[in-house]
Amino acid sequence: MQTPVDTAISRRGILAGSAATAALTTVPLGGADAQRAAPVVEQPVTMKVSLKINGTNRTLDVDTRTTLLDALRENLHLTGTKKGCDHGQCGACTVIVEGKRINSCLSLAVMHEGDSVTTIEGLGTPEKLHPMQAAFVKHDGYQCGYCTPGQICSAVAVLAEIKAGVPSHASASLTGGFEASNAEMRERMSGNICRCGAYSNILEAMADVAGAKA
Repeated sequence: MQTPVDTAISRRGILAGSAATAALTTVPLGGADAQRAAPVVEQPVTMKVSLKINGTNRTLDVDTRTTLLDALRENLHLTGTKKGCDHGQCGACTVIVEGKRINSCLSLAVMHEGDSVTTIEGLGTPEKLHPMQAAFVKHDGYQCGYCTPGQICSAVAVLAEIKAGVPSHASASLTGGFEASNAEMRERMSGNICRCGAYSNILEAMADVAGAKA
């Protein structure tokens, strides 16, 4: 049978052993051991890319992993283009590249060497609005405004697509001759989400610019 004295000694022994173990785990490694344990920090790979942004030639030195969206916002400080979902699902980051709309969050900046990029800042100015911008104001096509830059860029490109005879899932044929109908515009704009629900006003703005009836 274990006496109280034996129990006390046993407990002290356990505590002393635990303290010694903890102390050993906190002793820094030295020499070769320290070098082996040090994490290796890899430097990012950068690349120069030349873009024509809103009519101005710009050359950037960016991490090859940088998206076009981040290059516009962080490197060029063109913050009109918004980062919404960052997964290509909301359309807030829509810009026009070589005449076609894209989700800039899904495209790397280095993929666009020599491309012409138009952001919301390049469509118009407060003193001279683009017709689509003016139509959005006229028809109250925005509420919180966060998605508005992407909506406007997409709307401009959508009307250009219709005019160029590019079909959509709502098109009755694939051979062109499309009209800016309610169905066509709704289908083509479906990738641009407005959480405030200003969809009918956006369609009215687009129809106004297209000369159609929403």
